[in-house]
Amino acid sequence: MPYGRLGQTLIKYVASWYYQRMTDALFDYLPTDKIIAAFERSPGNELASGKFASPESSAALAANTFGLFLDRPGDLPAVPGTEECGWPATYVAIEECAPFPWWPRGRHPWLDAFAETASHIIGIESKRYEPYRAKQTGKFSDAYWRPVWGDDMAPFERMRDCLASGEIKFERLDAVQLVKHAFGLRNEANRRGKLVALVYLYAEPETWPNGKKVSDGDKEVHALEAQRFQSEVAGAEVAFKVCTYKELLLALRKTSDAGLCNHADMVQQAFQP
Repeated sequence: MPYGRLGQTLIKYVASWYYQRMTDALFDYLPTDKIIAAFERSPGNELASGKFASPESSAALAANTFGLFLDRPGDLPAVPGTEECGWPATYVAIEECAPFPWWPRGRHPWLDAFAETASHIIGIESKRYEPYRAKQTGKFSDAYWRPVWGDDMAPFERMRDCLASGEIKFERLDAVQLVKHAFGLRNEANRRGKLVALVYLYAEPETWPNGKKVSDGDKEVHALEAQRFQSEVAGAEVAFKVCTYKELLLALRKTSDAGLCNHADMVQQAFQP
């Protein structure tokens, strides 16, 4: 035994502790084992680090919202803005990888949620408090300039170039991450023979977990930047859509399905998005 009996016991204890913390952060009617398995295979370290159980966790918001549909994808209503994307869904996942053409080498995009319909794949990047914190600027490696994205990704390639040169700057929006996600989704859509959309889904919380008010100015700047990004990349092969959690929860309630209405209420009560 490479770690010895005591070491193996400690590893099992720590794993059990993290598992319980993650379970406690999920609604009790969700497929907990499937959700935890999804995070265990992703590189975000949400489980082992304990980040999932944080009161600011964006991953917990996405997992609780979309986890309901892992076993019942057809019940997920069209995410607002994607009504033309061939709903209902035939597959819904969380922590889904959309790999670049040079898979398996390198780092690849992981989507917070993912849906597949008869005609489309829809990747969802979810944000909670991240846009209202101090922003860290992402960078592109040289690999992103490889000529592998096709003629119809020119708007995202222009955005890549402008972000890299500093011609376009965003205060609150992680535009670099969105460009990378779009490239990964384009590759995955071509592999599956589907059309493709990337949804930027974000919360607009009133307060931080400590009760301090989230700046209205920061929220306004972020919303305007999301709209600007959408305008700048319009016409690309990857259709970029913007949606708030308020709009998504309203879509759940509009189904008039009692279970989905209750689920929307649970998300609202637990996360105030």
